[in-house]
Amino acid sequence: MTATEALQPIVHPAIEDGLELEVTSRVMQTDSIVSITFSDPSGATLPSYVAGSHLVIQYGDSANLGANAYSLTGSGNDPAEYTISVLLVEDGGGGSLAMHRLIVGDRVWVSRPRSNFAPVTNAKHSLYVAAGIGITPLVSHAMNANKWGVSASMIYVYRPGEGAHVEEVRELMGPALTECHGRDSFQQVLAKALTTQRLGTHLYVCGPAAFMDSVLDQARELGWPEALLHLEHFGAGELDAGEPFTAILARSGVRLEVPPGVSLLEALEKEGKQIPNMCRKGICGECTIPVLRGTPQHRDLYLSDEEKEENELMMCCVSRSMGEELELDL
Repeated sequence: MTATEALQPIVHPAIEDGLELEVTSRVMQTDSIVSITFSDPSGATLPSYVAGSHLVIQYGDSANLGANAYSLTGSGNDPAEYTISVLLVEDGGGGSLAMHRLIVGDRVWVSRPRSNFAPVTNAKHSLYVAAGIGITPLVSHAMNANKWGVSASMIYVYRPGEGAHVEEVRELMGPALTECHGRDSFQQVLAKALTTQRLGTHLYVCGPAAFMDSVLDQARELGWPEALLHLEHFGAGELDAGEPFTAILARSGVRLEVPPGVSLLEALEKEGKQIPNMCRKGICGECTIPVLRGTPQHRDLYLSDEEKEENELMMCCVSRSMGEELELDL
């Protein structure tokens, strides 16, 4: 290794064409949620982003390099800074702990903003439903609605004293915000909201996986079409075990059973298939595989909305199948 090579920064594959930013602010929202603001060390304006976007942020060292996705909570128009809010998860993969350890002056590598949860511009109304730290992408949505005069309302459920961005969303949403602190009151509010929305309303949900599944299942039972339902996963750690499906490997004719709790990547590896991979969290893009038939259940944070709609590619580390079978170009 040359001296020049030794000075090159080690950047996670998920941080393609990334930015080295400096921590300029650190504020505790609650005892377990910290808001961190990053800025360009030179003071330059950062790349813009749409509401609901996220950053992939690198943490760790060369021996244990990691990267996680975090929702941006600010306005994306010519931003001078990026802000995220992170819940400390003691038994998680280490990303949240690394974020909580950051102090003003630290520098980190981050991706350019990415979006899998953007607002639909022609929506007649937007209904935001957030639980706990799931409020983070919906703060950005609320800012967007407030700025452009978009019709919107929000249901925010959180434990007393544990809600992040409460004052902020109160100011942004005004009387269109309903706060809930218990399951029973939330269910009553949600049931009324899902049955009284005007035609053309889009539903945006973020929170723990079981919470999102419950809200979306209730909406479906009431006749909400899939095109009006939107969700934002926190990352692979929040994903449920999923339904079993069969992966058909077109080149060899092998039929591979993928049970709940086992990723398609793991099943392929057990079959002896060497699939390039790095993060195993749906954020780096290394394990992209082509789809020939069937509809993937996209659960990654890498593919664009357009690529997901085309259903020609999938991230086999986290994504699964919407149906019983999925034929792959392998």
